[in-house]
Amino acid sequence: MMRKLLLLAACLSALSEAWGWGQKGHDVVACVAECRLTPEAATRVADLLDGYSMVYWANWLDSASHTPEMAYTKTWHYANVDEGFTFETMPKNPAGDVVEAIERIVAALKSGELSRDEERLHLKMLIHLVGDLHCPMHAGRLSDRGGNSVAVRFFEEATDLHTLWDTALPEAAHRWSYSEWQNQLDRLPEETVSEIQAGTPRRWFEQTQTACRDIYARTPAGSALSYDYVAHYTPLVERQLLHGGLRLAALLNEIYG
Repeated sequence: MMRKLLLLAACLSALSEAWGWGQKGHDVVACVAECRLTPEAATRVADLLDGYSMVYWANWLDSASHTPEMAYTKTWHYANVDEGFTFETMPKNPAGDVVEAIERIVAALKSGELSRDEERLHLKMLIHLVGDLHCPMHAGRLSDRGGNSVAVRFFEEATDLHTLWDTALPEAAHRWSYSEWQNQLDRLPEETVSEIQAGTPRRWFEQTQTACRDIYARTPAGSALSYDYVAHYTPLVERQLLHGGLRLAALLNEIYG
């Protein structure tokens, strides 16, 4: 029995290292994006997803990456950047990272050379990975496993910095459904939306990494966090989820619009 419990703990630990936003966060990104698709892009995406919504598939890759068939994507959910490094200077994971994966997926979707099944697979992966690209701790340090090894307390409950940012903090920020998040956040002027959508996945990740550095500075190991922390970082949570959705829409509109 003890051996089984230890194995389960190890599996859960491995899962926590790869997961980005919790389910709600990925749903928000997908919902924002889906509401921003051009009619042409919306038609093609719906066709590829067999009528299911982007939200339906938003969290699929978190589980799929831990199957034998999709194990090659395990490292695609994040890009580690240690203190003193930038994304460009940090030694790259030979198995790939979230930036490199998105760049390759977008290029493949634009190529027109994929079979329908291949195109569907690439689309489902892109929906998830653009969300991960905007999750601050997915730009975390290799030395602490993206914050998984940074123990903190959140409203007196023991957790770690990675898990806090994946799920607990967004849920503490707003107890909204994913559609309520979309409705409340996606209200920017179109000029501002265009500015957010400009750039490349590499540049967007650099913005995420800047946010991650600030989080490390404000959240040392052993921190006891509560209302002040939620109030301080709720605007960043909102920004990252909205930006992820707007930019996912921009990529899909460029590919299919």
